[in-house]
Amino acid sequence: MRRKTQGILENGLGDGSAPSVQRFVVNLVLITEESSAIVGSLIPSPTTSLYPMTNQIKSKDSQAGRPSSPSTTQTKRTGRIRERNRELILAAAEEEFALHGFRGTTVQGIAERADLPKSNVLYYFSNKQRIYYALFDDIMDRWNAVLSEIKPEDDPALALANFIRAKVEMSRTHPLASRLFAMEIIQGAPLLKNHLCIGMREWVRGRSEVIQQWIDEGRMERVDPVQLILLIWSSTQHYADFQAQILIIEDKEAYVQKDFDHAADFLTTVILRGCGLELP
Repeated sequence: MRRKTQGILENGLGDGSAPSVQRFVVNLVLITEESSAIVGSLIPSPTTSLYPMTNQIKSKDSQAGRPSSPSTTQTKRTGRIRERNRELILAAAEEEFALHGFRGTTVQGIAERADLPKSNVLYYFSNKQRIYYALFDDIMDRWNAVLSEIKPEDDPALALANFIRAKVEMSRTHPLASRLFAMEIIQGAPLLKNHLCIGMREWVRGRSEVIQQWIDEGRMERVDPVQLILLIWSSTQHYADFQAQILIIEDKEAYVQKDFDHAADFLTTVILRGCGLELP
């Protein structure tokens, strides 16, 4: 099946079909492969024991150097296809929602921008709202990845500096994501209020507890941990959300890498000094 798909990609259907028809057939083949792999993974093979202990022994044997089974290889390939298509859909959704808002965006529009059939998009996300939720989860994960892993034993100055710089860099590489988030929040988070309440609150509470421990140990000044996180969020996202204002004030046509580096240096210096920390 994979060779047949590759042949279609390289040579077409051979019957004069339009490129759009060829793309549809290719995606249909990919979905068929993926569905077969998923179904196949749910059915035990004749050589797979149904007893947990036997399965553990076989797993250890495999880790000891035995080659992967065909089903394992197929599962890995299927996982790569799923991840690639999911990324395509969310990247397209980010642009569509930023341009048209939630109400003006359609699943068909997202599919066209991703260059995928609408049926493919609905295979991964059952409706537009599910795409919207997944997109914001992805945005928050990217934004907060650096600070998500902080521990009490970490250096406060280094942890906060890395977070600030990562957030400024995200404003450079993903400005649409920041503006989309800002539009949702400015409107009172009508679609995401319940969705974000639990996850966002828990994330801030967890990070605040670590920062408070640093404060209690005398490793930084007594500041409000929640307000500190909000300050870093707002100041770093400013370079994406209000980029037009910044460019007008600074009389520039566009921000380049050195401008973002300068902003990151400035914010890092000011915020760390306010926390009684030396630059790392």
